Amino acid sequence: MNTHYQIDGETGPVLVFSNSLGADLIMWDKVVPRLLPHFRILRYDTRGHGQTPVSAEPFTITDLGLDVLNLLDKLAIDKIVFCGLSMGGLIGQWLAINHPERVERLILSNTAAKIGNDTTWNERIDRVRQVGLPAIVDGVLDRWLTPDYRQANPAELAQLRDSFLRNTVAGYAACCEAIRDVDFRETIGQISAPTLVIAGTHDPVTTVADGQFLQQHIPGAQLVELSAAHVSAIESPDAFTDAIRSFLIAEAPKQSVYDAGMAVRRAVLGDAHVDRATTGITDFNGEFQDFITRYAWGEIWTRPGLPRHSRSLITLGMLIALNREAEFKMHVRAAFNNGVTIDEIKEVIMHSALYCGLPAANAAFHAAQDVIAMEHKNL
Repeated sequence: MNTHYQIDGETGPVLVFSNSLGADLIMWDKVVPRLLPHFRILRYDTRGHGQTPVSAEPFTITDLGLDVLNLLDKLAIDKIVFCGLSMGGLIGQWLAINHPERVERLILSNTAAKIGNDTTWNERIDRVRQVGLPAIVDGVLDRWLTPDYRQANPAELAQLRDSFLRNTVAGYAACCEAIRDVDFRETIGQISAPTLVIAGTHDPVTTVADGQFLQQHIPGAQLVELSAAHVSAIESPDAFTDAIRSFLIAEAPKQSVYDAGMAVRRAVLGDAHVDRATTGITDFNGEFQDFITRYAWGEIWTRPGLPRHSRSLITLGMLIALNREAEFKMHVRAAFNNGVTIDEIKEVIMHSALYCGLPAANAAFHAAQDVIAMEHKNL
């Protein structure tokens, strides 16, 4: 199977993301930036989804699990942290039960040991094969996301609709059959990997009760409930990644504060900036540079309570108030690395005009425009 995949990051444990039925690897777009650079992230399209072709013959969850193992072998990856949502969670259960030597830690999101029943799956399979994916897409999106989220994010909803409709009927129906035919209720007790279960309060597909069943039957499993529907990684990315980071940091060997800080410092400020700073280290300023890396970047910027995007916006606001032009310019450049947009920078400066004064905001606009022009950004 020629599995389509994408790797982000160069260092850290390998974290594999496995998509839900009907989705492809873009469903993790909000999550990946929030977890770098602590992990090397591998995401892929399940057979019959996205850019991974469907096989001519029927297949099972076992086959989908073997697709993962074949991909790992191809990439020379031995052990992984596996995170699967819905169908991806079933694949994760199969891997952890049948190949525990490959799964160091397991994250099961919005999934169950047994999803649905034969009647429901057979009805969906028949309908898809008779009238196609457009006939069910609205119902699928209704289950994926809460009504409030769908109403507030029409552009994202349209993107998810397009992604769903790019799947083939054959691939979608075959995966429905694979899900229909698998039941891990009697075997999940064999899972030995430390496991985190994530459930959505408003998930009508795999309920909180399904998550509680997993937590109660997998030895030592933890359960986190998020305010989301079925695709919690899209609807609640901050809470989703906070849960993952807390679980993995607690379980993984501790990285030194300095190394963690240097990794984040490079990710936020860029290698060129950090290389200039470290090249200029002398006996006089060396302890200060060490202090910055350990305390600012290793202790504060690595805290899981706020995503880097939010930390960038807060930092910009404080630097405007303190009139620190050089630092402000540096953090405008850094903000782009954290996914901050030009419009968001503008709103921070506008907000500062109210609370910091017009002169401070005026200076900030001039400084930001200098950086934007230098970075070849379009106003």
